[in-house]
Amino acid sequence: MSKILIVMSAASIWERTDGSEYPTGYWAEELAAPHEKFVQAGFAVDFASPGGVLQPLDAHSADPEIAGPDCAHYVEHAARALSEFGPLLKLDEIDINDYVAVVIPGGHGPVVDLYKDRDLGRLLTEADAAGKIIGAVCHGPAGLLSAVDENGKWLFAGREMTAFTDEEEQSFGTAEGAPWLLASTLRQKGAKHSGGPAYQAYNVQDRNLFTGQNPASSAPMAEAMIGALK
Repeated sequence: MSKILIVMSAASIWERTDGSEYPTGYWAEELAAPHEKFVQAGFAVDFASPGGVLQPLDAHSADPEIAGPDCAHYVEHAARALSEFGPLLKLDEIDINDYVAVVIPGGHGPVVDLYKDRDLGRLLTEADAAGKIIGAVCHGPAGLLSAVDENGKWLFAGREMTAFTDEEEQSFGTAEGAPWLLASTLRQKGAKHSGGPAYQAYNVQDRNLFTGQNPASSAPMAEAMIGALK
């Protein structure tokens, strides 16, 4: 059975520019919707993170006023999937040859740790060189920033992609005090970033790279990835 790797952040705190701490964790829909689609399509799914640390749930993703009426399903599915999988794999022990695709879901964690994680950078570089499918949604594309060579050149410069927009960050109330904003930074690094209406599904494919703008884009991203893998 072909396997897909979901890479989670290990961060539970996002430190703000004023020194305050903002609790974060994985966003239920962004983890659960792709996992559910992949399993239904016949793929096995592994979970990994820096150090094998299990990130907590972002409580906002369990609030129907924020995450929508289906959030309870995603919260339950994510919790069950993680529990059944058991201890997360450690990123530094992953062999990308074991997987046909790698996916990075969001929550704010990736802007805390994954954007600079050397092990993730190695995996993404190896995956891209092998033409494997790479997916990232919402704040997950921050993880793509980890893929730099010894000269500091970013692997994904010039590629078309989307991610949580600066406007969505402002609307969510987390732009002010953020150490950096994801969409702006991706553009500054050379990405061809585009976005759609706030909180509506918007997805971009550039060759083997599949990205989604926000939680609503998670399932469509997974479906597009499955289509490419099939």
